[in-house]
Amino acid sequence: MRTVLVLMDTLNRRYLKTYDENAVGITPNIDRFSRDCVIYDSHYIGSAPCMPARRDIFTGRMQFLERGWGGIEPFDITLPQVLRENGVYTHITTDHTHYFEIGGENYCDLFNTWDYHRGQEFDAWVSSVRQPWVDPEGYGRKSPQYLLNRSRFLTEEEFPTPKTFRSACDWAEDNRGCDNFFLMVESFDPHEPFDCPEEYLRMYHDTYEGREFNWSSYAPVTEPPDAVAHLEKCYLATLTMTDRWFGRFIDSLKKNGLYEDTLIILTTDHGHMLGEHGFTGKNFMHAYNEMAHIPLMMKRPGKENRGKRVTQLTQNIDLMPTILEHHNCRIPERVKGISLVKTMDGRAEAREQVIYGWFGRAVNVCDGKYVYFRAPKSLENQPLHQYCGIPSTVWRYFGEEYAEEIEMGRYLSYTRYPVYKIPIKKPEDYSGDIAFVSESQLFDQEEDYYQMHPLKDEKLEMIMCKKLVRGMKEAEAPQEQYIRLGVDSL
Repeated sequence: MRTVLVLMDTLNRRYLKTYDENAVGITPNIDRFSRDCVIYDSHYIGSAPCMPARRDIFTGRMQFLERGWGGIEPFDITLPQVLRENGVYTHITTDHTHYFEIGGENYCDLFNTWDYHRGQEFDAWVSSVRQPWVDPEGYGRKSPQYLLNRSRFLTEEEFPTPKTFRSACDWAEDNRGCDNFFLMVESFDPHEPFDCPEEYLRMYHDTYEGREFNWSSYAPVTEPPDAVAHLEKCYLATLTMTDRWFGRFIDSLKKNGLYEDTLIILTTDHGHMLGEHGFTGKNFMHAYNEMAHIPLMMKRPGKENRGKRVTQLTQNIDLMPTILEHHNCRIPERVKGISLVKTMDGRAEAREQVIYGWFGRAVNVCDGKYVYFRAPKSLENQPLHQYCGIPSTVWRYFGEEYAEEIEMGRYLSYTRYPVYKIPIKKPEDYSGDIAFVSESQLFDQEEDYYQMHPLKDEKLEMIMCKKLVRGMKEAEAPQEQYIRLGVDSL
């Protein structure tokens, strides 16, 4: 048995013709691959953003109700671990820089071997005492470190994502004829900064001549419309470059006899706002479909079920049990995901709802027909704690300012491992100002997919609240989350 999981960070569903024949994304290789796949039409995130999503994928359960950004915990039972215990060789090749920063450590070490390609985003790679000039008039985020890294990308082949896919091609060639492996190919692109050779931007007829803007602000839109339109084209150009190299990898699998009889999965961790609802970026606003409703394509061995579309609700926690079932491995009891093969074959009951979100913000529920964003009951956003065995988060540790209030105990119901109970001290601990998700919102998914017209229906809201609570109980949410959301009496 062989499995290849391709994870493209920030792969926006709305730009793929697989999901919308009128989509503007130029992705011929994804389009071609999708024709060999089962397409999941109702696939959602679990936890977001990047590292929370990966912990979901690696453990088959959601983390956002108990903690935010962080590494694999000592008590986690992980996909690579179970595969290795069952004699499956595991390898990851990636340019995802967060794996090698504080708060993302120890994911790659789960694999037999790993390969990392430097230079994305804030990766502390190119060293120079003389820092580069940063245009103060440009829009969006800026990084002197990225400008240093960017100086090393002299040709397209030297960009990190092409390097990642080239290394995957080499791995396929080196392991021609092999069986019993799990290969994870993870490209940081099309994540921001949306940067690629100029030829890809020309494919989208970009004529923008304003201030530099290829890196989203994580904020309400204040830039002029032509700049926002340019940002979207920068995203699309980066997507098209990523698609090109994905296509080369698929061709390499075919050339080396590793395509037809291999389970191949293509998906993402979350989407990204590019002006919709008046926002760019992610994390701080409500979990609109642009971020939460994500693509999933799965090519099963042989030609079985090619072209089939699955409408049942699925989410990222389902990847672990799917891959374990494919390799005839026992699925650990604590896994909350459902095998996608069982879902497609009708061997699993359809979910009544999925829940998803960001730590400490709104908790969201979708039942296929309606989507409900449940806001915290007050701007104090309490009670709220992080529960973890390793007290790190994005780019930092929970330091001395937390020390006096940290407690330790066996607070998580699914493990006897003692964990830290860390208080929330500032908005930075839950992705920023809670005011952006301070109002609960209800939408009809079928009539208002882009979520422009919130419904006012107290009876329906109560029904969705009960589904939300049911989903939280299935996920074994800490009791304080029910209180924080004001649903503890349901």
